[in-house]
Amino acid sequence: MKTARERFALYAVTDRVRARSSGELLAQVAAAIRGGAGIVQLREKELPFGEFLREAEEFVALCRSLGALSIINDNVEIARLTGADGVHVGQEDMAAARARELLGPGRLIGVSAHTVEEARAAYEMGADYLGTGAAFVTGTKADAKPIERGTIRAITSAVPIPVVAIGGITAANLPELRSLGLAGAAVASAIFASDDPEAAARALLPICQSL
Repeated sequence: MKTARERFALYAVTDRVRARSSGELLAQVAAAIRGGAGIVQLREKELPFGEFLREAEEFVALCRSLGALSIINDNVEIARLTGADGVHVGQEDMAAARARELLGPGRLIGVSAHTVEEARAAYEMGADYLGTGAAFVTGTKADAKPIERGTIRAITSAVPIPVVAIGGITAANLPELRSLGLAGAAVASAIFASDDPEAAARALLPICQSL
């Protein structure tokens, strides 16, 4: 599935740092979309399958009603069952080619890539977009180490699909990623740890669009 590059400018990734329930998390998702997020990824590492499925069903319906694309992190089966717009997989997760087999041609396949070699391999296996990082030190993934700006530039130059930076991104440090060929930024805590996710997203959007 191809989608307009502009949709990737502000790509929100859920983070339960403040949400105490699925309802609170979905309210934050709605706020992020109102603030300008064109794509939202549901990232749940701890929920049992049944709870994840129920939350994902509501998430997909919410994104669809508000005009944003819905992406499920890691779990291809959840993406398939809920009719999500796509799935995002890491290097240790299911290969992009297999995800494509399971989801078909009508869904987005995103892949994490930290090197040019990983980026090219993901593209050749059918990835529609890439996430690269960590752009900065991040508390969301403790084992994610920042990558060089030159590596980001090399990745965006190596593939013809959109690439978004992820990892520790805030409105303050986002301008450091300009002129690297990025389509946008994937943002978690800067939106979902905010007192006002809509305002946070609204502040991030123009900076993302200027990358």
